[in-house]
Amino acid sequence: MIVQQLLYGLSLGSVYALIAVGFALVFNILKFSNFSHGGVLTVTAYTGYLIATKLQTNLWVTLFLTACVGGVLALIIEFFAFRRLRKKQSPLIFYFVSSITMGLLLDNLITVYFSTNFYSYPNFFTNRVIQLGPYNIATTDTIMLIISIVALSALMLLIYKTKFGVAIRALSIDAQTLSLMGVNVNQIIIITFFISGFLGGISGVFLGINYTLYPMIGKLVVKGFIASVLGGLGNISGAVIGALLLGIMEVTLTSIGFIGSGLAPVVIFVIMLVFLIVRPQGIAGIIIHEKA
Repeated sequence: MIVQQLLYGLSLGSVYALIAVGFALVFNILKFSNFSHGGVLTVTAYTGYLIATKLQTNLWVTLFLTACVGGVLALIIEFFAFRRLRKKQSPLIFYFVSSITMGLLLDNLITVYFSTNFYSYPNFFTNRVIQLGPYNIATTDTIMLIISIVALSALMLLIYKTKFGVAIRALSIDAQTLSLMGVNVNQIIIITFFISGFLGGISGVFLGINYTLYPMIGKLVVKGFIASVLGGLGNISGAVIGALLLGIMEVTLTSIGFIGSGLAPVVIFVIMLVFLIVRPQGIAGIIIHEKA
């Protein structure tokens, strides 16, 4: 039972990690909390549903197409919501307001088109349960965990083993110096947004599979924000660790009788507040100052 809950917690945490990393990537280079990422989650969750039901695609095709849609959507958001602000060097609070506005706009557009009805993804797997020795594990949880690990591993390789990753890390430290060195800062920001949206697309499909599909599903971006705070805002590896801990903590609290799924979010917020008081720099131990 404990092993099954641990695996479910890791699976849930890995999905939160995809959200948190997408969130942290933008925070890392532009230093603001991009809550429009919640809108990306909502739109891609519904996009994946449409692709799977209308085109009758399998999980892999659905994930790839939806992730691409998420990447393109993030580029559109970057163009309309943030690029002009960057060029005009607008007051920093505008970034935060613009991200909130864009997230709400996307959520409401989905509500207008799909109304407040609930939808469910089709079942992608013939066998709903995988037998691992004495343990029965849901196939969706196993697949979500594996795909999330692969996606996060690929991202870590990109960031820590490639020139592009060096550019992202340098941009997070000093954009002006990087620009003076002849690096196209704007191009790096655009690609980073695409990667963030691509991961958001994968997360959107997983959230749609894991939960009933509803227009406010993008509010789960808060889980990614909590994971980022726990891990250390702007720190990508810290965000992954924070997300995994959050997933395990959520599953554990839900299984406790007097807490359950109703009080689990409240307890998590209390734990986060206490954690911030004790260790404001997060698990990673690095504070990156926010613009807005």
